[in-house]
Amino acid sequence: MSRAVQVLRALRLRLFGPAKELMGTDQFGNKYYRVPKHETRAGQIIPERRFVEAINSEAYRYEMGDFPTEWEAWIRKRRKDPPTIEEILKNESYREEMKQKIKDVSEKDKLLQAKEYKEGLVAEPAHTQVKGHASAPYYGKKEPSQDPMSTANTFQPGSWMPPGSGSSHNK
Repeated sequence: MSRAVQVLRALRLRLFGPAKELMGTDQFGNKYYRVPKHETRAGQIIPERRFVEAINSEAYRYEMGDFPTEWEAWIRKRRKDPPTIEEILKNESYREEMKQKIKDVSEKDKLLQAKEYKEGLVAEPAHTQVKGHASAPYYGKKEPSQDPMSTANTFQPGSWMPPGSGSSHNK
């Protein structure tokens, strides 16, 4: 490599910082990059930066699960090395296996509960209907009317006094 190319490369590095490095791509097509730690021409040290160029450029349209958890952990620097596609696929199959096991255990539990209810080993839960909430000011009383109430015809400015004030004018 010629000396001129080396000088130009060093100058670009000092002026603009290092180029981003492609670290990997996930199964959705999102690309993950890293900009290594570097020093600016003013001498300021810039820490390593990790980011994703998403396949969907509209950031507000992302939902949970759009990025694999392994890549998200790498982006947030919870792991040192970027994940491999084999690791992601292995973890995904493990998650699916766990979902199936949870579903099976839940179904077995429902069948066992039904059997216990039928045999009288366990009392069935009582079905009660409660209106309102215990912290509501009208709990156990007639609920407030939904019809609007107005005092516009009888309102007199300055006529209201707080309860317990005792006097009819301000001091």
